[in-house]
Amino acid sequence: MIVVDAFQGRDVAVFGLARSGLAAAQALTAGGARVYAWDDDPLKRADAERIGVLTTDINARDWRSFAALVLSPGVPLTHPEPHRVVTLARAVGVPIIGDIELFARAVNAKPPSQRPKIIGVTGSNGKSTTTALIGHILKAAGKDVRVGGNIGAAVLDLDPFHGGAWIVLELSSFQLDLTESLRCDAAVFLNISPDHLDRHGDMANYLAAKMRIFDNQGAADVAIIGVDDSMSASVCTQIMARGAQRVAPISAVQALGRGVCALGSKLYDALGGRAEFAADLADARALAGRHNAQNAAAAFAAARVMGVEARTIAQAMKSFPGLPHRLENAGEIDGVRFINDSKATNADAAAQALAIYPRVYWIAGGVPKEGGIDSLRPMFPRIAKAFLIGKAAAAFEATLSGAAETMRCADMEEAVAQAFLEARTSSDVDPVVLLSPACASYDQFRDFEERGDVFKKAVRTLRSELSAARASPASGAAK
Repeated sequence: MIVVDAFQGRDVAVFGLARSGLAAAQALTAGGARVYAWDDDPLKRADAERIGVLTTDINARDWRSFAALVLSPGVPLTHPEPHRVVTLARAVGVPIIGDIELFARAVNAKPPSQRPKIIGVTGSNGKSTTTALIGHILKAAGKDVRVGGNIGAAVLDLDPFHGGAWIVLELSSFQLDLTESLRCDAAVFLNISPDHLDRHGDMANYLAAKMRIFDNQGAADVAIIGVDDSMSASVCTQIMARGAQRVAPISAVQALGRGVCALGSKLYDALGGRAEFAADLADARALAGRHNAQNAAAAFAAARVMGVEARTIAQAMKSFPGLPHRLENAGEIDGVRFINDSKATNADAAAQALAIYPRVYWIAGGVPKEGGIDSLRPMFPRIAKAFLIGKAAAAFEATLSGAAETMRCADMEEAVAQAFLEARTSSDVDPVVLLSPACASYDQFRDFEERGDVFKKAVRTLRSELSAARASPASGAAK
């Protein structure tokens, strides 16, 4: 745990007792703050009490006594309307911050020689893979690395840092909205596309939240920016024009005179001004697809500007295992491959998966994002049949009408079984059942991890049932 003593002897409200809120309450308490923790969900409050976090109904307190409100990143800050605790805090001028800001204050309180190196990663798509890949590379280089934030452990649950530590953080727009003083030695901005607009109100606010990752950088720091979409390219131009920090562009579709780019499977390093071959991504089995080429370019750039040798980076990429729920191989039954891409919570992410496979039996649906799957029309010829679940099923069926055959399914188990049946009886070579929902998960699941786990469990169950049926005397398989 990282102890936060910035509020020692003061009252602090913590609202939202999921992973980051619990860690914040414990870190503040360890640092001498008087913590008043609360969640509207009685089950969350019970979970907090079980691990020693005392809860107090902050709605009934005098808010003028609070030095800060530490808000869970999932709680609405501005849209569709501020949560009532946000309104209460603003009414009396209480600062509203998040756990990343608490971490930043803990770092900034130390002398420079005792501060860790910090690499932050944001973007609409690819940030989890890029964050994990950077951590993997740094570990291969012998660094003392911690990886967390919006992936894995909450930032304040990481091991205590020291001057020789390296901390790699995935940073969501929700987290950055609550952050003021974080300084990243290397700040990675992968891409930007419409997402979470219900939370931010519009694209301008969403982009502004993402761009906070560059705040507080100075001349010794580096901004690593994808330039493969027009908005990100504009961000790169803006940051270069500011001149506050060094800028390293990255691309997976074009050659760059400066930065890091991937052309096909070949990665080129032009950070020094002259392009040199750096790695063959064909050797990195977990980094298939153009989207992963961008992730690899970003990770290479981040590690390289932080002093890791190019050869070490290239070797580490070969051994990167990939992430659960992101193009994860969930097994094979009777020649049918099952791919778990549950982390694809919007159409852009699903497009990246669909682009890899020439023909798929696609499981999609959940809580749709703005625009639905209309942007995926160029990928519809790759869909042998779509098996639709959740709230988006009817809308997705309408969008796919005339372009691909569809079937509405009540749940994940039915979708897996039906997709397998269709794939196994098809004449396709190497048929693939792909879960890449293009939707949020919270209509049927707690989060995308649970959705992916249910998919994998359904595949295991299907395999077991088929094995049992074939071993049964009645099947003729066992004599």
